[in-house]
Amino acid sequence: MTRRRWIADEFSDSHAALLGPHAEHLAVVLRARVGQQFDIVAGEASRSGRVTSVAPDRVEFELGDELPQTSTPRITLLMAVFKFDRMEWAIEKCTELGVTKIVPIVARRTDSHLAHAAEKRVERWQRIAQQAAEQSRGTAPPNIGTPIKLIAAAQMTAGTRILLSENERKLSLKDALAAHSPSEELLLACGPEGGWIEEELTLFSKSGWTSASLGNTVLRAETAAIAATAIAFAELS
Repeated sequence: MTRRRWIADEFSDSHAALLGPHAEHLAVVLRARVGQQFDIVAGEASRSGRVTSVAPDRVEFELGDELPQTSTPRITLLMAVFKFDRMEWAIEKCTELGVTKIVPIVARRTDSHLAHAAEKRVERWQRIAQQAAEQSRGTAPPNIGTPIKLIAAAQMTAGTRILLSENERKLSLKDALAAHSPSEELLLACGPEGGWIEEELTLFSKSGWTSASLGNTVLRAETAAIAATAIAFAELS
């Protein structure tokens, strides 16, 4: 049976610990016991871990050997802010797929009250990402920063930068990924509910981004983000 993986809140060369609600889930809900074995992510490494003490607010582990890791594509998802319940679902699923970083964007069609409230949601988004990374046995949750303005997003650099656009009629995301080197970072930008406005498309184009399509159907914002991420991993892994 595959062992459950946990991302340590504290760690040293030989020990690690889960704290607070993170520990409570393992100690109280899953009823962890001294001597149980789990996989523990400590920094950038995954190691075997044996439970040495259990309390509702702290679970400690003795760390063992480092576990082998497979290389995965480095994908940063730029996601325009949309309704929080749907956005949280997209964050969870894209984390399970393996994105390295999620950058929330305030686009022209982002609802103003969502834009103002988004910065206060970052901590919650990070918790959701951590839980999803542990569930999917990821080595680390994606970094989720505070929302940025569109002009800053357009200026981000990487080996390949792809803007998902329903206005694109010729180039599919699959074909756009064909020239990308898996060793380089990929930026994928997904728009808000209602899509990008013309000025935004022009800004990305002038900044050197490639526009690509997910097909003829019009997808919800969260569906587009998840579908694009899944396609990218399938093509680059």
